[in-house]
Amino acid sequence: MPPFETKIEIPAAAADSTETFLLELEAVSWSLLEDAIAKRAWLVGIHAEQTQAITDWAELEPRLRAEGILPLGAPEWRALGDADWRDSYKAHFHAWQFGKLHWVPIWKRAEFVLPEGDAVLWLDPGMAFGTGNHETTRLCVERLAVIAAAADVSRLSVIDAGCGSGILALSAARLGFRDIAGFDNDAEAVLVSEENAALNEMAGRVTFFAGDLVSGLAGRSADVVLANIQSDVLQRFTRELVAAVTPGGFLVLSGILASERDSVRATFAGACPGWSVESRVMGEWSDVKLSRPRLESRI
Repeated sequence: MPPFETKIEIPAAAADSTETFLLELEAVSWSLLEDAIAKRAWLVGIHAEQTQAITDWAELEPRLRAEGILPLGAPEWRALGDADWRDSYKAHFHAWQFGKLHWVPIWKRAEFVLPEGDAVLWLDPGMAFGTGNHETTRLCVERLAVIAAAADVSRLSVIDAGCGSGILALSAARLGFRDIAGFDNDAEAVLVSEENAALNEMAGRVTFFAGDLVSGLAGRSADVVLANIQSDVLQRFTRELVAAVTPGGFLVLSGILASERDSVRATFAGACPGWSVESRVMGEWSDVKLSRPRLESRI
């Protein structure tokens, strides 16, 4: 049975707030489509069947209205052919780079010219979150690259909590980190991550598995722990995230609105006194990086 598309026009002025709302809600079945020239925007949902699409929209619509996001008319519904739904996200994913590492859509492989001495990660995110075109992902990836440039990464392990498309875990592998694991509570995201590993001839290089912030971190620790997840979830699982960082290691948090940065910083700084804390803002978003001392005093 082909997937089913729901398309609802929204005010163009509400595009940014809608994107933020979808990220905070972790509404992976929904995405934002914009026509900057025509100054129009749509909310687009992709579901396995029409019944699921209608039910999901019935739950989402009142939440949008409560946020002041008012649809412009009734939804449009249609069944999608394979080519339609598989290509629907491609218009929003563009090649980008940081330092000598490039993140490039797999469908651009034939035309992309890699500069000598640089490395590339080919990506096909499908419907999973994580292309690097969003500020939350870029904040994490850039932190990872800076850590790699300052250390012997062949000795450092990584955990990617909430791996989405696998972009962070696979970037760590491309940068030379060892013992990398990534998990997500969405089985489809785990599958997409494994497919992206295969695209880059890195199958088995990263251990991907299904799990949440309790089961995924249970009994695990790493030198670098990455979590690109909305801020309320990060704060709810502060203890688990902090406990997963080895002495001398780093905890990199993203998915944090700039307006929520101080709250997240305060929560984590209170949970791990003596750790250094820093953060950056990119657009409407922020990260928080915590560094654990190698030697900690015992009281």
